[in-house]
Amino acid sequence: MLTLRSTIEHWPMKEPFEIARDTMTKLPLLAIKLTDQNGVSGHAEAAGVDYDGETPASMAAQIEGILQNLHTDIAGDAFNRLLPSGGARNAVDCALWDLRAKRSGVPAWHSAGLARLESVLTAFTIGLGSAKETRQRARAARNMPLIKIKADGHRHIDIINIVRDELPQARLLIDANQAWDIHLLETLLPQLQAAGVELIEQPLPVHEDAVLARLRSPIPIAADESCTDRRSLIGLVDRYQAVNIKLDKCGGLTEALAMVGQARELGLDVMVGNMCGTSLGMAPAFLVAQSAKWTDLDGPLLQRGDRQFAMSYVDGVIHPPSSELWG
Repeated sequence: MLTLRSTIEHWPMKEPFEIARDTMTKLPLLAIKLTDQNGVSGHAEAAGVDYDGETPASMAAQIEGILQNLHTDIAGDAFNRLLPSGGARNAVDCALWDLRAKRSGVPAWHSAGLARLESVLTAFTIGLGSAKETRQRARAARNMPLIKIKADGHRHIDIINIVRDELPQARLLIDANQAWDIHLLETLLPQLQAAGVELIEQPLPVHEDAVLARLRSPIPIAADESCTDRRSLIGLVDRYQAVNIKLDKCGGLTEALAMVGQARELGLDVMVGNMCGTSLGMAPAFLVAQSAKWTDLDGPLLQRGDRQFAMSYVDGVIHPPSSELWG
């Protein structure tokens, strides 16, 4: 039998972080600690999927409801059946990975079938703002080789051109968070290509993305909100060229690793992303990043604080987490 300690936390952002959907000044997180009968503990956190109505309180309630069925050996699909995809399952799954690693002395990356952990380059996100704010943020990110730019239905090519002007050597990704329609996307594509944008993330609303099947885009398009867990992948093949796998969406590291394999079989490139969070949330996703074409795990860079034993970020390069942090 495992015991659970849940804590609801609020992590202030360095500055208001605006996307097409909303603006965030502090991030609510659920942090959990699972402890076995010998006093060994595993830790994890979850931000959840806010646009699906998840909150730290709702996730904590979900976890309490399945606690009697949890044990350290439950894994794979047997574990996934305990909870639906989402933040609650993510928190429990990652805490179990950490607990098993600390009990056995075998690192989580080894149990995941990886030969080693390599440092990876993460995107650094520039949130929505005025032209002046965008220019200031681009200048402050001059040491970041990979930039992700948030856009909406009105602010798009102009802010991309500002970032390109300030960062002529940077690789650029753009994320519209469902704010465009097909006509705007088709209009912007030549300009995005000219600006050197290499990936467009979730341009259309989930319920409108079927039209992407007829689009021949010169730039790969990645599904984010349209991509949840393995069940969603087959329906994305004709619409997207890549998928953004987030542990909070799919429900943990177990499902995320399975998604990587299935996405490859379907011919989809992989991006690993985050819903913001501390190094404790980025550490398990870092294992997924080992197989990703694009990594977007910059949550700690957007927040004022971080965990003890925080992951090291140097000019956009993330170094592997320590075992004291997770796994």
